[in-house]
Amino acid sequence: MTATAPREGQLWSRCGGCATLLYRKRLRRNLDVCPECGAHARVAAPERLLQIVDPGSFTALPERPAEVDPIGFVDLLPYPHRLTAARAGTGLPEAVVCGTAAVGRQPCVLAVMDFRFLGGSLGCVVGELITLAAERALADEVPLVLVTASGGARMQEGALSLMQMATVSQAIAALREAGLLTVSVLTDPTYGGVAASFATNTDVVLAESGARMGFAGPRVIRQVTGRDLPEGFQTADFLLRHGQVDMVVPRHALRGRLVALLAAARAGRRPASRPGVPRQEPSPLVARPAGGAAATTAPGPGGDAWETVRLARHPGRPTTLDYLETAFDGFVELHGDRLGADCPAVVGGLARLDGRPVMVIGHQKGHTTAELVGRNFGMASPAGHRKALRLMRLAARLGLPVVTLVDTPGADPGVRAEEQGQAAAIAESILALTVLPTPVVAVITGEGGSGGALALAVADRVLMLQHAVYSVISPEGCAAILWPDRGAAPQAARALRLTAPDLCRLGIVDDLVPEPTPAAHHDPQAAARALREAVLAHLLPLLDVPPATLVRRRRQRFRRFGAARLGARAGAR
Repeated sequence: MTATAPREGQLWSRCGGCATLLYRKRLRRNLDVCPECGAHARVAAPERLLQIVDPGSFTALPERPAEVDPIGFVDLLPYPHRLTAARAGTGLPEAVVCGTAAVGRQPCVLAVMDFRFLGGSLGCVVGELITLAAERALADEVPLVLVTASGGARMQEGALSLMQMATVSQAIAALREAGLLTVSVLTDPTYGGVAASFATNTDVVLAESGARMGFAGPRVIRQVTGRDLPEGFQTADFLLRHGQVDMVVPRHALRGRLVALLAAARAGRRPASRPGVPRQEPSPLVARPAGGAAATTAPGPGGDAWETVRLARHPGRPTTLDYLETAFDGFVELHGDRLGADCPAVVGGLARLDGRPVMVIGHQKGHTTAELVGRNFGMASPAGHRKALRLMRLAARLGLPVVTLVDTPGADPGVRAEEQGQAAAIAESILALTVLPTPVVAVITGEGGSGGALALAVADRVLMLQHAVYSVISPEGCAAILWPDRGAAPQAARALRLTAPDLCRLGIVDDLVPEPTPAAHHDPQAAARALREAVLAHLLPLLDVPPATLVRRRRQRFRRFGAARLGARAGAR
């Protein structure tokens, strides 16, 4: 059981690990680590900074982005009310504190997350602040240290919160290119979109003793698999045994480890070695305009987002292999991640589109129960993400454009997937796509579920079939967390703004691909022709763009999601 930090004003605190009653001042002197059993209580961001940085050296970044409510989300409470309560309860404006500091006299930029603020969830403001911290590190030519504590992406901001995984990852990529050290410190807990992006794609990953990290949380894994979890599953020691972190560090030793890493990075750095990496100008966060177009529910054939969800999941809906037979020519499938597995939920290989060679990669579900089970319902394992990554990089070396077809309820949430590093596999795919020097066009053909979908959708152009969906979480999952029961899934579907028209208005999707009436599975050939025409229309203009320009524009595309410039986007449509 995880220990809990004592509240202000309490004289005594009971350890969540061994239940010992502890004198609060003694516990605080011991950095909120139980002196009896060693359990590490959760620490607020301000306390964490006091423990890590040199006294008086921390200066908060001056940027204070405005509050956003990008999709007008309401469950039992309007989203702004939840934000107000979180600010009152924590004394913080958001779930992360960012600034410059010295650690052992080594300069750096820090971004420290606070789980008390809506579970440390990753929303547009959090993504913006961490990205600004990374850009400050790039400008100052100093390392970036991230301290993570999060339950994942923020549901109340819909797919825009999902985009933050790519926004922050590309900021990490810029630091890599500049030869600047990035370090993440995983604290308890670190899950979901944070785990599957910047928490695991830094140069060095430390785990504080007692921390837990994974892509899927234990409750989700139990629900999906129906299995009991192994002893110590997803804990720091588990992560170390499975090669997912560099070291496990007790809290009292954390500052010393950071000092050693920062000193080594500074000693090994040559002043003139930094390549020219242009800083991307951030756009200021803006509040959602009252009554703006982003608050409109997109109609499916039945006039409801939940009906669209059902259509996107229809077993007769064309799959990636169906489109490869009809919309593309001469498909040659390539198998394997070259590390020991071939995931059947991801298919990929060489094909031709209007006579042009392309690399096509997509999720594969199936139509029958046997096919769905054999393909794991299109839920990719780490081997699937690594296979996709291998094919993307092969395409770049051969100078071929990449087309991805996204249709997954999400990445595989099983125990085996966690053991094999599911979060890191997704993070690496997202990071690689932000710098891939070849055109990328992604099409959401059915379900676009969470980080498993984003792992194939960091693209120059993102298209979406008319009755597809793309979301940070499934409606059922959202309802189970924010509503009294899963029966509220239709309400959650409407609140999440997950349909193609909604996402076009938000600027996440570039174009809507029409489907035959009433949906793609009624006329797969017509759906394939529409997909083929749409991909060609968006791919051809990209073929003559120089690789460096492609990458710069792709980064600018995802950089703007940190600013959530919804008013201008909605007004333009």
